[in-house]
Amino acid sequence: MRTLTAEEVRKQLEEEGQQLNIIDVREDEEVEEGMIPGATHIALGTIEDRVNDLDKTKEYVMVCRSGGRSSRAAQFLASEGFTVINMEGGMLAWTGKTA
Repeated sequence: MRTLTAEEVRKQLEEEGQQLNIIDVREDEEVEEGMIPGATHIALGTIEDRVNDLDKTKEYVMVCRSGGRSSRAAQFLASEGFTVINMEGGMLAWTGKTA
């Protein structure tokens, strides 16, 4: 599984203008504190139920608070045939804009 640092993700989004498919797997109350603009919220506990909502032709960047839950989500999605990247450090390391 590939990983990117929070800074690498920020640069791709804010400096290079790339369109990334970001999935935030934190809980509702954590997401209320802010998430990466354009990210989709799918709590870790619901990822198995939402797998059919995702597109296997796309690459997804998984995000959580510190990188642990997003790593578990990424491992699960990879086992289901998805291309995934885990954002190391999670939102604790995020210095970019939040929505």
